[in-house]
Amino acid sequence: MKWLDEQPPSSVVFLYFGSRRTFKGDQVKEITYALEQSGHRFLWSLRQPPDPSKGLMASPTDYDDASEVLSERFLDRTHGMGKIIGWAPQLVIWGHPAIEGFISHYGWNSTLESIWFRVPIAAWPIFAKQLNVFKLVRELGLAVEIKMDYSRDGIGSDEIEIVSAKTIKKGIRSVMEEGSDIRKRVKEMSEKSRKALMNGGSLYTTTRGLIDDVMNNMFTKSY
Repeated sequence: MKWLDEQPPSSVVFLYFGSRRTFKGDQVKEITYALEQSGHRFLWSLRQPPDPSKGLMASPTDYDDASEVLSERFLDRTHGMGKIIGWAPQLVIWGHPAIEGFISHYGWNSTLESIWFRVPIAAWPIFAKQLNVFKLVRELGLAVEIKMDYSRDGIGSDEIEIVSAKTIKKGIRSVMEEGSDIRKRVKEMSEKSRKALMNGGSLYTTTRGLIDDVMNNMFTKSY
C-alpha cells in the first residue's frame, strides 16, 4: 500500500488471478515481457503453483524469491515502475486511486468487485470462466479480452497453452486506455450497481422481499 501511495493517480495496472490460479515459468516470463513492453506501472500478485504431492486441493503459496521465475534482470529493468507481491488484499487495492486497470482470470466475485470500483478488466479466463467473459466482453462491453479460448487440459496437467507477450501487452494497453468506451460503460454500470444497493434500490428491494417472505412463512405449518 505504501508503494501504491507513491504512484500517480490512475496509473497502475493490477494483475491478480484469484486465490487458486497460478502460472508456471514459461508463462510467467511472457507476462514479464508484456509488462515491460507495455510501459505501464504494475502491481502483480504472483504466487507459485501448489506442491503436487499435497493433492489436487493444495493451495498456491507465496514465493520466497520470485526472481527465480522471472525473466533475467526483469526486476532491475522495471525498478520503480512495478512491484511484485504475494497474496493481495484485493478490495483494498481496488479502492486505491492509483489503480486504473485489472488483469484477471474473471471469477464472478472479481467481476462484481471491479465494476463496483469502476476498474475495467482485461479478461484471461481460466478453468471454465469463459461464460463470464463472453457475457461481459461480447454482450455488455464491460471488459476487454486477452484470450477468450485459453485452454488447460485439466487441473494438475502439464499441457498448458502459452499466451504470448504480444497478446498480453495488447490487453494491458487496451484496459489502460484513457477515455475508452469500455471505461465509460464500467463507470455507468458502477453507478447503477451502487444505486441498486441503496434503500429503495432494486437489489435492496428484492432482498428485503425475500427476507420478508421467509419470515412470514417460517412458522406456517403444511398439511
